[in-house]
Amino acid sequence: MRIDPKKMELYLARACMSETDLRNGTSPQTLLRIRRGMEVKPKTVGRIARALGVDVTDIIQDATAMADNAN
Repeated sequence: MRIDPKKMELYLARACMSETDLRNGTSPQTLLRIRRGMEVKPKTVGRIARALGVDVTDIIQDATAMADNAN
């Protein structure tokens, strides 16, 4: 699964949080992978969504965005 970095930033801002606040349960390497648009484990996506107080579907990239990134 891929988290949309822009969506994550938006929800971080809404929650008045920074990426540092997510580091309690997420490694810096995983956050870097997210920023680069790389795949992460579904468990990680769920953990980040819970920390932000949003549904998983709110932060993942949709199929169209993933197809655009592949080209």
